[in-house]
Amino acid sequence: MTPLTETHSAICRICPAYCQIIAHVEDGKLTKVTGDKDDPYFQGYTCPKGRALPEQHNNPNRLLHCKVRNTDGGFDTIASETAMDEVASKLQAIIEQHGPRAVAVYGGTGQVSSPVAPSVAVSFLMGIGSPMHFTSSTIDQPGKHIAMAAHGLWNAGEVSFDSADSWIVVGANPVISKASGAPGNNPAKRLKDAQQRGMALIVIDPRQTETAKRAHIHLQAKPGEDPAVLAGLLHVIINEELHDKAFVAEDVEGFAALKEHVQPYNPDYVAERADISAEQLIEAARVYAAAVGKQGRGGAVTLGTGPNMSLHGSLSEYLGYCLMSVCGYWPREGDTVTKPNVLTPAYVAKAQARPPYKGWDYPEKMRVRNLSKTASGMPTAALADEMLLEGEGQVRALICLAGNPMMAWPDQAKTYKALQNLDLLVVLDHHMTATAELAHYVIPPKLSLETPATTQLCESNKHYGYGLGFDQPYASYAPAIVEPPEGSDVVEEWAFFYGLAQRMGLTLFVASQSGWDKFQESDPAFGLLDMENKPTTDDLHEILTSNARVPLAEVKKHRGGKIYDVQETVQPKDPGFEGKLCVGNDMMMAELDEVYRETESAEQDYPFKLICRRLNTVINSGGREIVKGSTKNYNPAFMHPADMEALGLQDGDEINISSPHNRIRGIVEADGSLRRGLVSMPHAFGGNPGTDDDKVREVGSNTGRLVSVEKRYDPLTGIPQMSNIPVRVNRC
Repeated sequence: MTPLTETHSAICRICPAYCQIIAHVEDGKLTKVTGDKDDPYFQGYTCPKGRALPEQHNNPNRLLHCKVRNTDGGFDTIASETAMDEVASKLQAIIEQHGPRAVAVYGGTGQVSSPVAPSVAVSFLMGIGSPMHFTSSTIDQPGKHIAMAAHGLWNAGEVSFDSADSWIVVGANPVISKASGAPGNNPAKRLKDAQQRGMALIVIDPRQTETAKRAHIHLQAKPGEDPAVLAGLLHVIINEELHDKAFVAEDVEGFAALKEHVQPYNPDYVAERADISAEQLIEAARVYAAAVGKQGRGGAVTLGTGPNMSLHGSLSEYLGYCLMSVCGYWPREGDTVTKPNVLTPAYVAKAQARPPYKGWDYPEKMRVRNLSKTASGMPTAALADEMLLEGEGQVRALICLAGNPMMAWPDQAKTYKALQNLDLLVVLDHHMTATAELAHYVIPPKLSLETPATTQLCESNKHYGYGLGFDQPYASYAPAIVEPPEGSDVVEEWAFFYGLAQRMGLTLFVASQSGWDKFQESDPAFGLLDMENKPTTDDLHEILTSNARVPLAEVKKHRGGKIYDVQETVQPKDPGFEGKLCVGNDMMMAELDEVYRETESAEQDYPFKLICRRLNTVINSGGREIVKGSTKNYNPAFMHPADMEALGLQDGDEINISSPHNRIRGIVEADGSLRRGLVSMPHAFGGNPGTDDDKVREVGSNTGRLVSVEKRYDPLTGIPQMSNIPVRVNRC
């Protein structure tokens, strides 16, 4: 019999780009994923991760039934309803004995595959009275939120990528990561097209990345010197009076303080410190400022994981905003609104500031390192300590939502001990991750193409940082494309929290916000869930988009995505409005002075620096389980060929990589794009300590093992130094 073959328009949710794809299905089984060439925004673009979705859905090692740890330390199969009965009962007992703060939820990057789940998880925590909601944001790029709070936001949004004269990318590689530096719909092509029309790309990165190779100017600085280089650019622009004097006078405060504190960062000083050319630094500043005074032009400064993981991430992000503001690179009255919203609410974009707001020292305090909740969330780097530190407030139960702490969290040895110390660890994941191996219960969810989806989450990402989200009024909806395998017992992530809430007598809600803190573009969408008659995932999407500019019902009418005819222009400033953007925040200026006083420590025992990088075939630890998702099972330790020769190393040799905190084994591989003296490794690989240490070629190496959460950490967000780590390298 000839198999029944169908094609369906779908949304890839392997990463936040949310590409529009065509899913090929034979007799109910996903067999192939291709780009949707008819889609007006993505135009047929896909990446290797998206094209590997069939391998994820059909993986023979995919979990299809819930698991419960038995008395021998192994796992038995358990029905999902029984698992929810038992987990709810255990949670209730923990809350009754230790209080609601003893229960925490951690949400990883994989939440992008199930965008309704985070809201339900937060609602569940609020229902039991626990503030302990943690996400990957505070161990990835927490500086974005801190910088936005210290600087303020521009009500009219962002300058269009398609009209920008220049663009600065710091420690990011959007060609590979699909974020932070270029629009996510085929970033390589978008960069090429922008450069062909004249946009000057400036990249600050210690490696000649795939993005840096396209740069007009590549400042290949030492790792960790991003604040110095950005301050140097500001020094040149301010001292040569290339800034937008009218915009600064009208809409910016703190300019005099900024000018004072960047004075020490003259080109010669920065060149010597960061090991770059002073002439190139000056040229980069002049190129970036060339569009000052040209309305609707200018350009952005976008930063990635590298600067945020290298300490001083908040300062680097803040200096990026300062560059945009002193140059006046914000939309003005009469300009077209770049991101006017489709599945999020309509709003009036005005040519005025949203002044700085409280971004740290929130009331919810941690019990360690004087940390508290900030605008970036609860400090995930403190969560292992909260599990280990005995006494009132100790976390005794953790639910992991689409996350893999054993791979993602810093200080892997402490994380390992902390997770084993829990009374209850529940992991929601579709395969046995390193974290799942330690769990009491493992709950397998439906996969992305087995559930309906909208592009609302990607659209909302514009509130996470500059340059994120769709840069056109684009939206899409896709129903579930395939059913879970026959005989499986999988539970959508949100439905698991709903099941717990039913058993614990809680009422849940879902809500979507349009902004941060008090600066919301509109009131949130909000709806209570019927706790007797279980809603559908589509019901939740209806609530989350209930205040959308374009009704979800309208978006559903179109097969695939559509760019909507939404033409909004920036409105004038409100009469008498006095709010301004701040470029002289006291705390940031003090940190800038501190950076100037820092001296590079002579760590003779650790002559190399380990930096992070991205791979095209995985996103953090996601995708490692897919057969076709990666050309290697491990994450190579890339080094400059000359450094390898000096150490007598060849491609494929096993090496020891030691930091002052711990050590790992790695597989070395030559990479001439690096500066000398560096080791470059993707994070979120490896296995559990003591069990997978001799399997480096099968599982890779966990760079988080080299990091201490108690030394060299950001005092606001708690993120420790997870890149630019001093290390020693020798042959095994």
